[in-house]
Amino acid sequence: MNKNSSNIMALAPNTSNKRETVCIFGTGDFGRALGHKMIQSGYPVVYGSRSTQISNLIPKDAEVLGHAEAAQKAAIIIIAIQRQHYNFLTPLAEVLHGKVLVDISNNLKLNQYPESNAEYLAQLLPGSKVVKGFNTVSAWALQSGTLDASRQVFICGDDVEAKQMVMNIVRGLGLTPVDKGSLLAAQEIENYPLQLFPMWKFPIFLSLGLGLFFFFYSLALDVIHTYIYENNNFSFFIAITVPNRVFPVMALTLFGLVYLPGIFAAIIQLHRGTKYRRFPDWLDKWMLARKQLGLIALAFASLHAVFTLVTPLRAFASWRTSKQIISQALSNETVPLDHTNAWLSDSYLAMGILGFFLFVLLGITSLPSVSNSVNWREFRFVQSKLGYLALILCTAHTMIYGGKWFLNPSAYKWYLPDIYMLSLVVPCAVLVVKFVLIFPCVDKPLTRIRQGWERNPRYSE
Repeated sequence: MNKNSSNIMALAPNTSNKRETVCIFGTGDFGRALGHKMIQSGYPVVYGSRSTQISNLIPKDAEVLGHAEAAQKAAIIIIAIQRQHYNFLTPLAEVLHGKVLVDISNNLKLNQYPESNAEYLAQLLPGSKVVKGFNTVSAWALQSGTLDASRQVFICGDDVEAKQMVMNIVRGLGLTPVDKGSLLAAQEIENYPLQLFPMWKFPIFLSLGLGLFFFFYSLALDVIHTYIYENNNFSFFIAITVPNRVFPVMALTLFGLVYLPGIFAAIIQLHRGTKYRRFPDWLDKWMLARKQLGLIALAFASLHAVFTLVTPLRAFASWRTSKQIISQALSNETVPLDHTNAWLSDSYLAMGILGFFLFVLLGITSLPSVSNSVNWREFRFVQSKLGYLALILCTAHTMIYGGKWFLNPSAYKWYLPDIYMLSLVVPCAVLVVKFVLIFPCVDKPLTRIRQGWERNPRYSE
């Protein structure tokens, strides 16, 4: 009776400024790092261990006791041990009855066990209140204080009061708790640290596939074709010239692919006459990957800018310039300035610089620290309005660059279009369809649909 009463009292909300004592089972790397962080935040910490000898690795202000004695001193017990060692907790079931047990364990692979570690712990100790948490924070981040990338702590559990107590500790450590619901979410939370860039797989594989295609396409036209038909060995183009053709093509193509799924979504909604039906799975996945596609496109655009700046430093560029100067000197001719080409050159560069500036602005706005500081209307204005403006400028940059070669037969080696022409396919298609979608006769019904109007309400079921 007295034991249960003490547990109930321990679970009562702490209204004073004094921090409640926290017990940690386990003196491994994470247990020590978490204990050190808690002591820094003003929490009394007691370790439950098989050995009660004080070690130099244990935080000096922490107390080390046996498991049963340590558990009696705190209402919250952090289980910082692996699942295969949970069996030692079974003899402590009476002491742990009514206590909040925070399971912080992770596995070696996804879905390693039929149930989550937290659910397994709850089955072993049905009288305890099990909460999953802290498994997404690394020991190194706790020790070094570099928590910017892992400040969120996912929490789940079936007992609302127990979850709230753990979330209060998370806030006390300067972290951000995220309530993921009941203990059923523990499997997802445990899988989270094992995922390697889950949202980047499709964009990276797509970029690799397109990049290899464009690289070999450019290699065939700029190196192999020249060697076969002109007997010129330009194999050194592989280092600078070919990549600097591939980078802008990749940047513009991926940039167009960022806005293409939005075009498909608008067409589908117009066709269905409702926004309450799910998009196809392929479109859902594509739309979720738009941020990653945009950042990869920005990376290619940045490489293109750097490679373009170093182009005049190349030996080939110096040789070609010297050859032109000597040729003019020997022929005693001076080539007059072509004002048309001068205008085209300056316009091409201006479009590229402005487009790249807006592209960088889009990338900066996509950062969580920036996007969280603007409201939805501001974020949409930058990502949509300025995004399309950037796409227009980058497309114009490419068209001005090679516009004079569109109808020139010599530009089609092996009857294939130049690589920059391929880069215009996706962005031009996006801009043409977008231009149609902004017509009032199309934009008005689309806006009504996105505001909740339905052509046939039965589809909302």
